Amino acid sequence: MDNFKNFVYRYRGAIIGILTAIIILCTKLYMLIVGIVLVVVCAFLGNYIQQNKYEVKEKIKGFIDRI
Repeated sequence: MDNFKNFVYRYRGAIIGILTAIIILCTKLYMLIVGIVLVVVCAFLGNYIQQNKYEVKEKIKGFIDRI
């Protein structure tokens, strides 16, 4: 019994993570999480492009020239 307590105490973070992942998968909440992450990434990307227009244009031109 003492070994089990040590195991749970040592790996409690992993156990909580596994249980959370199982709950997210069972409720299909991962679709919402992926959507939110996608919106946030696109917002940061759009802001970066807006702030650095000239550099982005040059990078795109260089990429197209390599193709």
